[in-house]
Amino acid sequence: MSAFDPTEHTHRRWNPLTESWVLCSPHRTKRPWQGAQESAEVPQLPEYDLKCYLCPGNERATGGKTDKYESTYVFENDFAALKPEEAKAGEDVTNPHPLIKLQPARGKCFVICFNPAHNLTIAQLTTPPYSASSHIVPIIKVWQDVYGRIPRENPFVSYVQIFENKGASMGCSNPHPHGQVWSLDYVPEEPAKALRSQYRYSQEQTHVQAGEPKSKTGRPSLLLSYAHWEMQQPDSPRLVASNEDWIAVVPYWAVWPFEVLVLPRNTHLNHILDFSPAQVQSFAAIMGEVTLRYDNLFECSFPYSMGLHQRPIPPRASDLTAAQKQEESEWDEAQFHVHFYPPLLRSKTVRKFLVGFEMLGEPQRDLTPEQAAKRLRDVDASQHYTAQLLKK
Repeated sequence: MSAFDPTEHTHRRWNPLTESWVLCSPHRTKRPWQGAQESAEVPQLPEYDLKCYLCPGNERATGGKTDKYESTYVFENDFAALKPEEAKAGEDVTNPHPLIKLQPARGKCFVICFNPAHNLTIAQLTTPPYSASSHIVPIIKVWQDVYGRIPRENPFVSYVQIFENKGASMGCSNPHPHGQVWSLDYVPEEPAKALRSQYRYSQEQTHVQAGEPKSKTGRPSLLLSYAHWEMQQPDSPRLVASNEDWIAVVPYWAVWPFEVLVLPRNTHLNHILDFSPAQVQSFAAIMGEVTLRYDNLFECSFPYSMGLHQRPIPPRASDLTAAQKQEESEWDEAQFHVHFYPPLLRSKTVRKFLVGFEMLGEPQRDLTPEQAAKRLRDVDASQHYTAQLLKK
């Protein structure tokens, strides 16, 4: 029997946020691929597209007009998945059988145009002639605004999900760089699992190691403990990028080949409004660097789904019910973090599919997180790959 080597032998890794396992099969990276491939042809986009309903001043599908905006711009989604109107269903509709449950849902959805330019993604806004400070910070300030404003204007809102789908392969219906905000009257499944895990971790003291930073409540913090552990590892094998306030890692439990987790380095930040002005700047820098490294890895506009996870809404006022007080206590242990889930695996044309065993058993990956992080680390992040192409 040979000695176990995680770079060669099949093993499972535990995800403490979702409390689930991921199967890792590094030897499968050697298998031949004759399956589906994404198109490598990417059309050159103009700075302004008359037919794009997200470009400044253009008409939208519903007949309304997009403002002639000059920076980051927000408007209510014309085709929202949730509506703010309240609907009440009778008991016979919501619970016709103990196995059958239905719950009315309401909310408001918004679109955030990152930049007036039709052809500038976040990755391109971080190097000259652009800068994270001038071009990505405005996006973050809009994220801060919607996170605070939407629940204030809509008291029924219990969660604000901010996200971006980039690329047609991730379901993006318009190439103009933009993100979305879905505000809901409940906490969705994925953040709910992470919130529960963080709260449970905060109630335990036995697993805390010396020197680990704690949350503002003085309790252990799952993601602060994890960030501390990652930075203590020799050579930081999963680290992709870092600065004084943030780290970006391919998490130990990553499912997607080049999945990245961005999290505070050593400070408990409950939500995006907790950021200091300096943390806003450094957050813009690391978001720009992660997306730049993605694009430069395969020299393509790297597709991904990206989302912010944080406290569901800012702390509520007094006169709360007992259930709301318990929620507030649990939510106070939440740590702000960002997930990047990109599908590409071997090249700009070969992507990962979550099918078969992964749908019926558990998630599985071939490339180890350490190998993926090294590839992203080794990428030249001094300029966007398109700048080199223009010189040729």
